Amino acid sequence: MGVPANKLFNTTPFSKNGRLHPEHSTRLGALFKGDCLEVLPTLAADRFDMIFADPPFNIGKGYGRRVNDRRTDDEYLDWCHTWIRECIRLLKPGGSFFLYNIPKWNIRLANFLLDSGMLFRDWIVVDVKLGLPIAGRLYPSHYSLLYFSKGRHKTFHNVRIPIKTCRHCGGDVKDYGGHRNAINPKGINLTDVWGDIPPVRHWKFKSKKRKANALSTKLLERVIGMSTEVGDIVLDPFGGSGTTFAVCEKLKRRWIGIEIESAKIIVERLKENNLHHYKNDDLLEGN
Repeated sequence: MGVPANKLFNTTPFSKNGRLHPEHSTRLGALFKGDCLEVLPTLAADRFDMIFADPPFNIGKGYGRRVNDRRTDDEYLDWCHTWIRECIRLLKPGGSFFLYNIPKWNIRLANFLLDSGMLFRDWIVVDVKLGLPIAGRLYPSHYSLLYFSKGRHKTFHNVRIPIKTCRHCGGDVKDYGGHRNAINPKGINLTDVWGDIPPVRHWKFKSKKRKANALSTKLLERVIGMSTEVGDIVLDPFGGSGTTFAVCEKLKRRWIGIEIESAKIIVERLKENNLHHYKNDDLLEGN
């Protein structure tokens, strides 16, 4: 697995100046409290195998006093461009970059990533309702997950998922056009529409102390398993409730995290190891 992440920070492979002090560290990772725009520039380039970013969506949510989620469109996009540039710098050649946001922003940010020289791989639709219907518009029912790589991808594990069956009769939910017998017995290939990611509503899957939305462990297990190997290093600049880091611990990936608001919730979850993981039937195949 190589050198543990916390040991790397005691030397200087990640930090240019050696002045970073983690709020919490484990054998595999380190969590830093602060603004990602201040922490990211202190990290050395080309060190991370995968970066997952789930920034605030600029829709007026109350994440805390240090997060401004009510910027103008131009201010929000400029802010995103700044931290995305840093993420590109930090990503290893061949590394993967995932950006989770609403379509309104990802349609613009995808163009920025292309203009920045990143290689487009997928626009993934994560089918989870955002909230209540909006008058004069179609009912928004999905998030966008952009998948880019820094040049040709270094790691990609094909994902197979179980064939969906009816819970009442046990028959196939989908008609496979008479080719049912030709389907791989290990399952069907994952598409770019993910309708099997559960919304995080039950308290056991998130911290009771954080009211803001939390990501499903299944989503993180999928993207981390798909794009990294055991021992690879994952960066998440928007720690939130710490789901990325808990999944990295489970999957034995090294990790670096940043959270601008209180890191207490993340630290408690990692120390107590009390995050329940959703059932995940993904089958990962080789490159």
